Amino acid sequence: MLAALAAVLLLGACGSAGESRLNPLNWFDGSRAEPVSLEPEGGWQGETVDNRALVAEVTALAVERMPGGAIIRATGLTPSQGWWDVELVEDETTEPEVLAYRLVAAPPRASTEVSTAASRRVTAAVFVSNRDLARVRRIVVRGQSNQRVAGR
Repeated sequence: MLAALAAVLLLGACGSAGESRLNPLNWFDGSRAEPVSLEPEGGWQGETVDNRALVAEVTALAVERMPGGAIIRATGLTPSQGWWDVELVEDETTEPEVLAYRLVAAPPRASTEVSTAASRRVTAAVFVSNRDLARVRRIVVRGQSNQRVAGR
């Protein structure tokens, strides 16, 4: 009888041992998915600073009519070779009928030669829709030493 009682107690304990924290098979639950943030640890940077400089001289300005608007193309000379990331950046103006741009470029990472004007020439363009051109009478592109104007 004592053996039967011991067997009943052991078998009863086996049922709860499967759910017990003492059972090493129950130490970790199954895995589950958790969302992960793509935000950098330090957070997102604020406004980026444009360190590009005005091109030394704007040598040409062209406004080419296209379906739906116009392409404004400006050419300029940089002080030396190797300038890059050239862009026409819209400039603030107080005159509503004037569309103003700055011709900017990033300087070379290492010092470069001055060389010929042809090797220092850079060009940038921007598309402007007919809707935006409707109010415009003059287009101005500014460089470091001069500006070019196209008007109608």
